[in-house]
Amino acid sequence: MRNLGGAATLALASLVAGAGQARAQDLAEYDYENLSFRGVGAHVGYNWADKVEGTAAVGFRVDLGYLGPGVRIVPTLNYWSSDLQRGELEELAAQITALPSLVEAGVVVTADDLGGIEWSDLAFGLDAQYVWTTPSALLGYLGVGFGLHSLNGQGESINGTFVEDLLDSFAAGISPVAGAEYLLEERLRIYGEARWNLLSDLNFGGFAIGAQFMFHDRDPGVIGRVPPAPAGRPAAAR
Repeated sequence: MRNLGGAATLALASLVAGAGQARAQDLAEYDYENLSFRGVGAHVGYNWADKVEGTAAVGFRVDLGYLGPGVRIVPTLNYWSSDLQRGELEELAAQITALPSLVEAGVVVTADDLGGIEWSDLAFGLDAQYVWTTPSALLGYLGVGFGLHSLNGQGESINGTFVEDLLDSFAAGISPVAGAEYLLEERLRIYGEARWNLLSDLNFGGFAIGAQFMFHDRDPGVIGRVPPAPAGRPAAAR
């Protein structure tokens, strides 16, 4: 009985050690040295925001390949510009009117006094995307991006004033993203994605479509490699 208990303890210890070793091996597969400059893409899209009018957007992305199995790293650069919504102009006018100096002077500022105010965003981001393959030449991906947004406000009535300073800011943001891309040729892909951006004082979502040029053929090795497709079907893109 004692021998049986000892054998069970030894077996359990072996399982725990094996699981720990497997986990360590899995983590070891994720290394920045796996990254390489694989391709660059450009896209156009449309954004909807909670404070500005819907507007077109443009952007670029760089494919740095796979940090480890299934995890791709993609730096991004995106830009849009739009007019503040009427409700936001009215709220801004009310805040200006409430300033003590204007209250004492009996000055009332309206949205019409502010005129049109344009707000733009230039965002540098870095996505971590989990990529999966399909039996066709199609990739799907889900991920999250972290970005730095440079917000800039301008308008004839606010340029050079404290109001412009209030609208000019840098903000960190997080952006869940989902998309798909299709291999047209060995070095050319088209892609489409939807993204929701969360900032401290602005939220906006949108979609984009674009094309990406790959600078070299598919990498050898395990990282990011797609298993062969079933007979008679094209291999999926990587």
